[in-house]
Amino acid sequence: MKLVLIVNPRAGGGRAGRALAGVEATLSSLGLEHRSEHTRGLEHARKLARDTVAGGEVVVAFGGDGLVGAIAGALKDTDGVLGILPGGRGNDLARALGIPLEPNAACDVLASGVAQPLDLGEVNGRIFISIASCGFDSVANRIANETKLVRGNLVYAYGALRALAGWRPATFTIELDGAQPRTFTGYTVAAANSNAYGGGMLLAPDASPRDGLLDVVIVGHASKLRFLRLLPTVFSGAHVREPNVEVIRSATVRIGASRPFTMYADGDPIAELPVTVRALPAAIRVIVPR
Repeated sequence: MKLVLIVNPRAGGGRAGRALAGVEATLSSLGLEHRSEHTRGLEHARKLARDTVAGGEVVVAFGGDGLVGAIAGALKDTDGVLGILPGGRGNDLARALGIPLEPNAACDVLASGVAQPLDLGEVNGRIFISIASCGFDSVANRIANETKLVRGNLVYAYGALRALAGWRPATFTIELDGAQPRTFTGYTVAAANSNAYGGGMLLAPDASPRDGLLDVVIVGHASKLRFLRLLPTVFSGAHVREPNVEVIRSATVRIGASRPFTMYADGDPIAELPVTVRALPAAIRVIVPR
C-alpha cells in the first residue's frame, strides 16, 4: 500500500513540521511507500483526502484531532482507510486507540496495525471524532485557541481557569433519542464519541468509538469553588461520581441553551446552538494497533 501523509506543519506549535523528516525516514526504514502533502487548512485537507482515496492510496493524518476529524469526515461513506500520526496538542483519539503519541513510534502501527471500523459523531451535519461540548467548554475552548501565552496541554487548563473567572450559570435543554426534553442549570453539556479531550482529560471515561452510541455528559450547577476542586479529577475520570455530573448513553441528543453558545468539537468550533448531535456507527475504518 502507498501512504499519503496529509500534514499540518503548524500543528502542536510546529511539532508535526519539525518531526516530518524523521517520520519519513522511519516509514522508509519500515518499507512503507509514502509521500507527503502539506495542508493549507481543513477544507484543503478534506480535498487531499478525497483525492487520495480516489487514487487508491491510504490517507494518514499527521497533526491534531481537528485535522483527524476533518479527514475522517471526508472519508465517511467511502472505502478509504485512515492512518493516524499524532502531531497536535491533544491527540486524544490516538490515546483512546492505543496509538503511541510519539510520531516515530506511531509509524509502527501503520506498518503492523489492522483497519477496524470506528464510529464518528455528527453535529448539524458536520463530523467530529472525539467529544463535542458546549457551555462552559465553549468559553474555555475559545480562550485556549486564542492564547499565545501557554503552549502544550497546559493551554486547556489555562482556558478553563480563565473561563471560570467570568462564568455565569446557563440553562440547557436536552432531548435524548426523541424523549421528553429536560432542562437544567449548570456548566456544560457534552456528547462523547470517545473518552477524552483537551490532552487526556477523561470527560467521558467509559465512552467508546465502537458502541454506536454517544456518552452525553451533563455538568450541573455547583459553586465556582466546588467546580474548581472538581477540575483536576477530570484527568482520572473521577468527576463522574460527583452528584452534579450525570452520564447518559444515547444515539442522538438535541441541545439548546438560554444564551448563545458555540459548540466545539476536537478543539475547533463546529456549530452554534441549538444543535442535534448523533452517533454514526462504524462510519470509517482506522488503522489501530493489533
